Amino acid sequence: MQDGEPSAIDPKSPDETDLDLLKLAQKGSETAFGELMERHSGRLFRLGFSLLGNASDVDDVLQETFLGALKGVKSFREKASVKTWFTRILVNQIARHRRYWKLRASPRAISPEGEEILSGALVPAKPSGTEVQMDVAAMLQTLSPEHRMIFALREMDGLSYEEIAATLDIPVGTVESRLFRARSELRQRLKAYLDK
Repeated sequence: MQDGEPSAIDPKSPDETDLDLLKLAQKGSETAFGELMERHSGRLFRLGFSLLGNASDVDDVLQETFLGALKGVKSFREKASVKTWFTRILVNQIARHRRYWKLRASPRAISPEGEEILSGALVPAKPSGTEVQMDVAAMLQTLSPEHRMIFALREMDGLSYEEIAATLDIPVGTVESRLFRARSELRQRLKAYLDK
């Protein structure tokens, strides 16, 4: 192993679980932690982008997420999965980023040319299928941070209600009600958008 940590586990083996790798990382294996980062970076980037909408901001938050995970790797206690642990750190970093920059979802506005703008995306008069997909992402940015977070964790990241509850440290019932409201809001906005 390149960092000098003897182990029977090969961190590059696709058969090794996240937990196996995390245990190696807790013993100081940089290779194992690097493999964990590689396994989760794409998923975390997509989730971060759905919540922040800016690749540069997501890169910054993702870097802070991995730094935070590296600093806290020895304190991981297997109360949740490694996936949930990384997600929780990302969610906390996004919240910190929003507080720092005081990011707010922008309301609908009218451009100088008279076109409606939804979170920075021009809304076409007769949207095509691809344009609808792109503007659904923009519509997500108009949800409250709590509803956007729940929706992204469930629909984009595929977490179970229990995993979302553990990630956000809220009751499962709160997850269910916020998800219901988020879906309702998006459904109404999408219907109004398509009925133009």
